[in-house]
Amino acid sequence: MVDCRVAGQPLEHILGWAEFCGLRIAVDAGVFVPRRRTEFLVQQALDQAGASPGAVVVDLCCGSGAVAVALLAALPCAEVHAADVEPAAVRCAWRNLAAAGGRVHEGDLFAALPGALRGRVDVLVVNAPYVPTDAIGLMPPEAREHEPRLALDGGTDGLDVLRRVVAGAPSWLAPGGSLLLETSAQQAPSLVDALAGTELLARIVVSDELAATAVIAAFPGGDPASSERGGRWSAR
Repeated sequence: MVDCRVAGQPLEHILGWAEFCGLRIAVDAGVFVPRRRTEFLVQQALDQAGASPGAVVVDLCCGSGAVAVALLAALPCAEVHAADVEPAAVRCAWRNLAAAGGRVHEGDLFAALPGALRGRVDVLVVNAPYVPTDAIGLMPPEAREHEPRLALDGGTDGLDVLRRVVAGAPSWLAPGGSLLLETSAQQAPSLVDALAGTELLARIVVSDELAATAVIAAFPGGDPASSERGGRWSAR
């Protein structure tokens, strides 16, 4: 194990698990390792779910399913779905979610989801790849050499996949539903601009503690109260 770590393999791949939101998440070799900053996305998603015990929650671009697992742990009565295009990630997510009653789907973004979910999703959480293509070479070798490029590469400006999510999300959200997107502080304003072309109203939330940024969008009149837990928030 020490030799593998010295050779640059991620510690989580060597151990076979990562800690996320206080939970042990199985992480197979070749699967994206959940980052601690994404715990902020989970916090915000729980705030959007509110007190609704039967909320329909979707973790899109789920990787190991860490976000879905954390949400299901906090919302045991919720209907939780996770989806990813990477077969290895889907297998790993099944291991993490099956026992808890979560459902996992394989496919490209919304094409992976059952049609019965259209217009029913209360909380759509997305941690899509958002690293600009030219910046991948600057990432630590344990990420760029051992995690799937498909889970990292967001295109020229890092927003290619997120723009596709933004375009498709409104038809999947329930009335009053929320879309939550992890992004970088530099990219967030451009993502809000992209949402301006939809029916959704967007705002930026930031956690200084976790160095995390997210964009939250909802239908007019259905924008839940924002939370300052774990950070500050700013509207644009």
